[in-house]
Order: sequence, then structure tokens, then C-alpha cells
Amino acid sequence: MDVDFTFGNSKTVGDRLDAFEVTGVKPGFNHHEENGVSAFETINEKSFPGKWKVIYFYPKDFTFVCPTEIVAFDKLAGEFADRDAVLMGGSVDNEFCKLAWRRDHKDLDKLGHYSFADVKGELIDMLGVRDQEAGVALRATFIVDPDNIIQHVSVNGLNVGRNPNEVLRILDALQTDELCPCNRAVGGETL
Repeated sequence: MDVDFTFGNSKTVGDRLDAFEVTGVKPGFNHHEENGVSAFETINEKSFPGKWKVIYFYPKDFTFVCPTEIVAFDKLAGEFADRDAVLMGGSVDNEFCKLAWRRDHKDLDKLGHYSFADVKGELIDMLGVRDQEAGVALRATFIVDPDNIIQHVSVNGLNVGRNPNEVLRILDALQTDELCPCNRAVGGETL
């Protein structure tokens, strides 16, 4: 597997997101328009002011490991929202593909958080998480604070899913702005 981790050109903890633009598919939509409202929304670095962002990437729509992660993140969507965090998962597939997958996969029906299409790879390349051989995003997770500063990064290879409960635990700890011990549970004691 040829993975490009050119850290000089990618973003990591402590860096601010640069300008980017992706097409978001809003939560709850399965068709490009419902009740006269478009399912699509442009998402960029200025979207969701005052909110934390949990941005997770997966390789492709209509695959096998990816929906297990998306469903697990979606089960925690309310927990992320309770922490003023916008949850959004995306890949290089376009927005129409994402809607089709929602209609096709019973567990993705009316998905309760944003999906995004990074068809140009702007965000994937800025963050340095493209698998160069396959041309798709690695299983990468970024927690970004309300000032667009990256506070957490984790990256898995293409075949290994991540644990959304751990992402929530890390977000919860980051928001305390205090020292948090190893394995601190959500809402647990700080040091």
C-alpha cells in the first residue's frame, strides 16, 4: 500500500483548516429534493460557526466496512450534537452516489448526520489522508474546534474500521480543556 504522508504539506494537530469546499448531503435526506428543499449544501471552512466539527473520511460508498462505521457514528449523532459538534463523514464519491447509497442500504436510510462529497479531493489532500495507490481517503478522523484548529487526528488503513465511541470520548475530553487521564470515560473525572 502506497500511502502519502507528506507532513510538510498536510495538516495535523494545532494547524488551522485552509479554505476548502465540499458538497454536503444534509441529515435526513434520501432524495436530491424533498418537500421543495434541496438535500445539498456547500460546506466550507466557514460553515457551522461556533461549533466543533468531527470530520471522518472513509474510502468509498457501496462498500462493506464503511457502512458499519457510518451507522456506528450515526447512533452517536445526538451525543455529538449535545456537545455542539457537527458530525460529517465523507469520501471522494459524489453527492448523488451518497443519496443512492442511503436509499439502497437500510441502515443508512434517512441518515442523521452530514455526508459530504470531496470529489476533487481538496479536503482529503489538504489533510494528507489520500491512499495514493487506490486514490481514495484513508479511514481518517479529525476533531476540529470552533476556531477551525485541528485538535485530534487518527488514521487507519483501508481495511480497519474505527471506534466512534472513542472519538466521542476524545471530543468530550478535549472540551473539558483540562488534563484527562488515560481511558477517561465520557463525563469522567479530570486531573
